[in-house]
Amino acid sequence: MAKTKYFFNPKTLSYEKYKLSRWILFLRGIGVFSFSLILGFIFFLIFNRFVDTPTEKKMKSENVDFIAELEHLNQRVLAMNAELEKIRIKDNTVYRAIYESAPVAGNTWKQSFQNSEKYDELRKLPNAELLSELNMNLDKLSHDYKVQSASFDQLLSIAQNKKDYLSRIPAIQPVSNRKLERIGSGFGYRTDPFYRTQRFHAGIDFTAPRGVEVYATADGTVEAVNTEIWGYGQHIIINHGNGFTTLYGHLSKFKVKRGQKVTRGMLIGLVGSTGKSTAPHLHYEVHKNGEKLNPAFFFYNDLTNEEYQQMLERASAPNQSFD
Repeated sequence: MAKTKYFFNPKTLSYEKYKLSRWILFLRGIGVFSFSLILGFIFFLIFNRFVDTPTEKKMKSENVDFIAELEHLNQRVLAMNAELEKIRIKDNTVYRAIYESAPVAGNTWKQSFQNSEKYDELRKLPNAELLSELNMNLDKLSHDYKVQSASFDQLLSIAQNKKDYLSRIPAIQPVSNRKLERIGSGFGYRTDPFYRTQRFHAGIDFTAPRGVEVYATADGTVEAVNTEIWGYGQHIIINHGNGFTTLYGHLSKFKVKRGQKVTRGMLIGLVGSTGKSTAPHLHYEVHKNGEKLNPAFFFYNDLTNEEYQQMLERASAPNQSFD
């Protein structure tokens, strides 16, 4: 309850109640109302700035989920681009080398996507950087897929015209090795097991028990069935024509004769440890016009792309050879 105020009236020589004029009361009312309005507005700003409504909370949560999904999708697209890059490398270094076809021109794979009108519109949206990156990676994947598809169509056309030629190109592993556990030593400089020095190993060693079956890797004619005390020991050389020959070393037994016609996958001998060998294994080489090539590039018929990459990693390990 408001206190009653008094003032001394010198005319009447007595205390009288202090009464406010209507104008002052009006101004006071305006002041209180204005203060309340300003205070309410301040509280509204604070609440609006720091306290989210249920709808805003839901929208923010959905936005976080949306950004996370975009980032996950972008990572998947990058992974697909990486796999397509592996296929492109295999196309240029393996398939086209085998078919003696020129690689796809490097500038065919290069294309800029950021200058299109689509990217101008994307830059105006929220999360513009992430959306632009995702779209660029998707555009690159789409472009590279079309180029690779056209390349394979061209290779298929070449293959159809070279059916007999292809049957004479080494294309499988010479021993059963689906789990890729038998690759002991690959092509390149390796530690010699006898001399303990770095020497060039011109083939791939497949570790296998004595007596495991060895197969011809392409159609051809048996050019040599030789026995050496040292070196390759008992070994077979097959001439496939078109400049290709293959060598199968350290055998324990022959299953073909010189001059015999063979087909891909045909049994030609058994694994052994003859000649310069530390343990039972098959030493396998591929030659083209006298040049020794990495046999790992010629196992594309019986391996998936993932298995092929795994095989390359095993074959490239800097370990010790078996011969």
